[in-house]
Amino acid sequence: MNATSIPDHGGESAIEDFTDPFAHDPSVEQTITPLWKEARWGIEWARLRLSRVYYGVGVKRGDRSPIVLVPGFMAGDAMMLELHWWLRRIGYRSYLSNIVWNNDCPDKTAQALARRVRGVQERTGEKVTLVGHSLGGLLVKSVSQDHPDIVKSVVTMGSPFKEIVKAHPAVIGIWDRLKITQGGLIGRNLNLSCGTGHCTCGFVRNMMQPQDTAPPQFAIFSKGDGVVDWTSCIEDDEQCNAEVHGTHTGMVYNSEVFRALGKRLADVK
Repeated sequence: MNATSIPDHGGESAIEDFTDPFAHDPSVEQTITPLWKEARWGIEWARLRLSRVYYGVGVKRGDRSPIVLVPGFMAGDAMMLELHWWLRRIGYRSYLSNIVWNNDCPDKTAQALARRVRGVQERTGEKVTLVGHSLGGLLVKSVSQDHPDIVKSVVTMGSPFKEIVKAHPAVIGIWDRLKITQGGLIGRNLNLSCGTGHCTCGFVRNMMQPQDTAPPQFAIFSKGDGVVDWTSCIEDDEQCNAEVHGTHTGMVYNSEVFRALGKRLADVK
């Protein structure tokens, strides 16, 4: 029996749902978040530059421990530069992830990230703290699951790492479109099941069945997040969470995030 012989009660979508075995992802739910608020991220950047925390006031000095920063979906290391230089100013050895554009198969990206983290660990002789924004947070959690021997701790910022990811339909739509238009610098290793609950790769396994032996985990989240539902972005232990006010995109430029991150880094020994 083919799709054309199925009674069409819902137009083209009914046919697509029947022909695409991955049309329904059991690990992802669409949710209406205040996406329009994301336009305010520029205000957060301006406020950061005017804040005391930007200049290290009231922030405990770092201990020269290594940190690797990982950007979110459809972003690259350039977006993490403000945070990167701030961490260096307050006394940490900050490193970028070498991700130019985070739009490829998460499992392939996590494997490359693990090699980067191991290189930093070998260079410094110390375990590495991993800080990830959005999808970057999922990637660092996956690396910490597979390589706990080189990871000191993990900090996520607006990262929907819970069993069921709740994201705005527009974001889910972009991900689905990437898998269709892949090529060159766009999702070159993606396949239809990539990054979904149907996939059996190490990344998906680590997200859906995380181990209890992973390094300490800490989450920064915002209830005003316009991209993902904040309930997908928190740890079960309330003491391992920090709430901030702001947008999803602007988390990498948010003075409250910088302060929460500085405190977390100083607390982990």
